[in-house]
Amino acid sequence: MFSRLAFSALTISVLSSCLLAQGVQPYPDAITNRQFYGKTAMAPLPVNTVFQDPDLGATMVRVTDGNTNQNPNQLNGWFRNPPGDANEWSADNSKFYVEGYDTTNLAFAFYPTTMTIGPLPGAAPGGGLNIPLREGPTFSFVDSDLMYGTVLKSPLTIATYRFSTNQVTPLFDTTTCNTVPALVAGPKQSSNDTTTSNDDRRIVISAGGSSFGKRPFVIVYDQKRGCRWYNTQTGQVGGSWGPKGQVSLPDRFSVNHSKISGNGQYVRISVDRIGFYVWDVTSLNLQYCNIKTGPKCSGYGAVGYDTFLNAPGSHDELNTFLRPLDDLTDLTQLINPLPKPYYNGMQKSWAWSNGAFDGDSLPPACGTLFSPSGDEDVKQPYDGEVFCIETDGVGQTIWRFAHNRAVWNPAYYWSQPYGNISLDGHFFSFTSSWDNQVGVDPDGDPRTDIWIVHLQ
Repeated sequence: MFSRLAFSALTISVLSSCLLAQGVQPYPDAITNRQFYGKTAMAPLPVNTVFQDPDLGATMVRVTDGNTNQNPNQLNGWFRNPPGDANEWSADNSKFYVEGYDTTNLAFAFYPTTMTIGPLPGAAPGGGLNIPLREGPTFSFVDSDLMYGTVLKSPLTIATYRFSTNQVTPLFDTTTCNTVPALVAGPKQSSNDTTTSNDDRRIVISAGGSSFGKRPFVIVYDQKRGCRWYNTQTGQVGGSWGPKGQVSLPDRFSVNHSKISGNGQYVRISVDRIGFYVWDVTSLNLQYCNIKTGPKCSGYGAVGYDTFLNAPGSHDELNTFLRPLDDLTDLTQLINPLPKPYYNGMQKSWAWSNGAFDGDSLPPACGTLFSPSGDEDVKQPYDGEVFCIETDGVGQTIWRFAHNRAVWNPAYYWSQPYGNISLDGHFFSFTSSWDNQVGVDPDGDPRTDIWIVHLQ
């Protein structure tokens, strides 16, 4: 299944691909115009077959199918990318992971020069390596052999996993963080959203409560200074470093997701249906971005080194705003002025590296567009595409790579084409049902698989 296949698809349409290329760095082979490119009907190719998107020209490979599972009694399970907050790629692009059916984390070897995948040591035949951490682990930004997450049977313990030794090593037990009230290990305690700063110095999880949307704590573990915590249901902040007391706003809520910025100073805290908060972990300062009344706060977004990016659907679906995390009201419109005609109707999902690819220059942010009603058709430019957008303020380029062929079924939230970008910005993995052609899972729900696009 994982033999390296020849690049037969890369020899197809080379001349036409070159004619389409627009020559804008860092993706000189990508289309950057606003023309309409229809979606050619296409069956999903076998796993590990390298091919070109027939319409926009990018090189792609399929990662999973219904046989990709370490459990032969549980075939046809779904595979998906978590939202872009987790770092799913090793720093050297040699490994990546996906979420599998029953929240299994499966890691694969990746060969960038051939765009093919392979098994890691210890992987079962026909599947990925089962990472022994809870769902939502994250690769280290500085050590390609290392991941961070929480322990399977001790969800309140932050740990590392080293691929070369296949060892899980406890790093910090958050029940010793002296939270108020105390975190106590037990069946009704859970954790999620392991993310790290660019230097791995600070690790953040959301903790406590029985599940997503019920967690009261954001835990920040600094590997030199110890633990710091924020109880979002009482407003109290404490820990072994930084100021203690009540946050600057009276708002009380539970945590959906948390994400630390690349510089390790800010945590974005998403809250169901009302917006998000940003906590400056070095202080008691809390900011709120309300979906309805805040400064263009709606829509999916992504956290960078010290900024936040989102496209709230104002005028045009790709009208994207950047704002510093220390002042959510200070908006920069990345495409200004907006070209006409305006295009609308698609949702956006974003992925962004925590840091910069080159010095202080902000890297492009990448993502997918998909129909919120589950429409398979593409009717205008950008519909159903994988794209990247310039964020450095120098240019206003939108690079276009491939049709993602994802069909979102609102009854199955995870059928959205969530994506994740490699740290060098040149590989993008995403979830897709490939126009509803990959079948159903053991529960009869729509399946999704993982594809990788070469951004170049």
